[in-house]
Amino acid sequence: MFDAKKLLDQFLGSQIPGLSGSVRDRAGQAGQLAKDNPMKTGAIVAALLGTKTGRDIAGNVATVGGIAAIAGLGYLAYKNYQSGQSPQTAPQPSPQAVTQVLAPPTDSPFHPQSPALTNDFALTLVRAMIAAAKADGHIDEAERANIMDKVHAVDLGAEAEAFIAEELANPIDIDGLVAAARTEEQKVEVYAASRLTIDPDTRTERGYLDMLAGRLGLADGLIEHIDATVTAAKVKV
Repeated sequence: MFDAKKLLDQFLGSQIPGLSGSVRDRAGQAGQLAKDNPMKTGAIVAALLGTKTGRDIAGNVATVGGIAAIAGLGYLAYKNYQSGQSPQTAPQPSPQAVTQVLAPPTDSPFHPQSPALTNDFALTLVRAMIAAAKADGHIDEAERANIMDKVHAVDLGAEAEAFIAEELANPIDIDGLVAAARTEEQKVEVYAASRLTIDPDTRTERGYLDMLAGRLGLADGLIEHIDATVTAAKVKV
């Protein structure tokens, strides 16, 4: 089995060549890289979705990347929901948003080194992102071939490439995603990964996210917090 956590890093771009310095510096550098070449940042997301959402993710979340980004966003949303705060309605500036994402304590199920964040669950998060990308039905056979050409250029390895190709070709498996999320924290992360992948600009995308949230059994208030937290963590570049 390939390293699903490493693949998740490739999806969200935490290992970006040429980035250095503080979080603030790296966020700005990543934003510029996303403008110049989205395949260098949120590489797989950009391939799946084109430049719109790929660049939004790359400009900020890519500086955190992978499981750490999803776990941090989920933790922040969950903490704010449990504390009774109102969801943020406006995005925060990117450096501050990145700093907030890096907050799960070591004993939290959301921490990137938590036993709950296994390789298998990392694979579930990748599946959730691919499923969300397919939700509006725009990925046909020709588009799959185009995506796989871009994926091949990233050089993930044959096994990971085969996994992505199979996920793109297969129908969306909501039952499998729901069954794999066994704790409330994992359910939050599956929804957060899906919401991070798409902006619900269409009825189809919003309907998919609403269906996923309902199947996961997440409270409406918690969903509002996740939506607001993910929106605040994205940067338009």
